This record gives sequence, C-alpha cells and structure tokens, in this order.
Amino acid sequence: MAAGGPRPPGEGSAAAGGAEPRVMAASRLPPGALTLRQFLRRQQVLQLYRKILRAIRDVPAEADRHYLKDWAREEFRRNKDATEEDAIRMMITQGNMQLQELQRTLKLAKS
Repeated sequence: MAAGGPRPPGEGSAAAGGAEPRVMAASRLPPGALTLRQFLRRQQVLQLYRKILRAIRDVPAEADRHYLKDWAREEFRRNKDATEEDAIRMMITQGNMQLQELQRTLKLAKS
C-alpha cells in the first residue's frame, strides 16, 4: 500500500509494529449525541414537565386547565434550545418552584 494512502484499522499503528502512533478519537460518541450530564439534565427537564402536566390535571376549571397546559407547553418549547448548563439549572429550579406553588394553590382550593 502507498505510504500516504488510507490504511485498514490496526495497520500502521504502534501496536501493529508501524512507526505511526495511533491517535485516539476525542469521543466515540456520534455527532449530536448527548453527554452523560446532558442526558441526566434532559431527564430532569422531562420529569419536571410531566409533573407539571399531572398537577394541571387537578385544576378544577377546564378553561384554567387549558390555559395552564398551553402555558407549560409554550415555556418548555421556548427554552428547548437552551444549552448553557447554568441557565438550564436555573430554569429547572424556577420550574420546580412554580410547580410547588401550583400544588399549594390546588391543595388550598380543595380544603
């Protein structure tokens, strides 16, 4: 095979006795794959979204349920492209506080 041409895997590597050291790829993940941290954060966001929708089911007035469901969908849709870790963590915290407020309000309404 020509010196500058492509080589099959393993051929020309230091392990195979060649002069060129094998360079490790920066990541074995396909492009666009989530890191573990991103995957876990995504799970937190989805869990929060589900909890909010479940809490909204308990709202007695249908018009209010519809309004809150649309509001939740729009908020999550609007922020779906956020990538900055601190901003996402802050939005999750705010979402949890809003969920707690909704749950408190619903509890008071029932009593």
